Amino acid sequence: MPSYISKSRYGHLQDNLILKNTCENGSDFMEHEAHISYTDTNTLPEIPKDFANQAFQFQELMMMYNCAIREVRTKLEVLNDELSIRHKRNPIKHITSRIKRPLSIIQKLGRYDAPFTVESVEERLNDVAGIRVICSFIDDIYAIADMLLQQDDITLIRQKDYIQNPKPNGYRSLHLIVEIPVFFSEQKKNMRVEVQIRTIAMDFWASVDHQLKYKQDVENPEAVSAELKECADIIAQTDARMLAIKNHIYFNEPFHKSWQDKLEKLDLPLNR
Repeated sequence: MPSYISKSRYGHLQDNLILKNTCENGSDFMEHEAHISYTDTNTLPEIPKDFANQAFQFQELMMMYNCAIREVRTKLEVLNDELSIRHKRNPIKHITSRIKRPLSIIQKLGRYDAPFTVESVEERLNDVAGIRVICSFIDDIYAIADMLLQQDDITLIRQKDYIQNPKPNGYRSLHLIVEIPVFFSEQKKNMRVEVQIRTIAMDFWASVDHQLKYKQDVENPEAVSAELKECADIIAQTDARMLAIKNHIYFNEPFHKSWQDKLEKLDLPLNR
């Protein structure tokens, strides 16, 4: 019979394992993790003792993920600084980051039926380290992604484009899983980081949607979901029109045709 630590020791385990997160401006990027931290422990899986005994290795791994975030974040900040000089504006409005909390890691491994080991964290999870990049315009998203991926020490592992292919609920964002080498005192280690890139409007919708879905006992949830989906579509139309205005100002593109073209590419209904 395998031995387990009790669920009542989750809090103690978390205190010993968690590192401080690198996050600016009290970002909502942390809100989802905070909700998971206070999940009813009766719903959590048991943790084998050998996982708890790996506390030091786990903490060291979290430190490595934190360093990987700093490496990728620096690249994004350098690009933003350069583009602010070349094009007289900053395509990136702000950047937030976080390290996934231990309880969230444990829950996700449980959903994968993966053992609770440090090796499983590295092999099975791609989003332990996360960066969110907020841009002004849709084309900024793809420009920043392309410039980041062109760097020879960045390897693209996976890309999910929820802008061209929104989720059924209306969620839009560009998700990249990238791998970057991080140099430590005795080794070079390739670390994975999830990079989410979205516009200010997309981030507004995602933040509000995230808050509302944790509200319990909502009357007529189907109607609420439909309203949120409609709001997401309206926000996407607004993003496309704002891009058209920018292109008209900077590049003298035909105004009305430009924003219609952008909407058609996003497969959204046009306002005639």
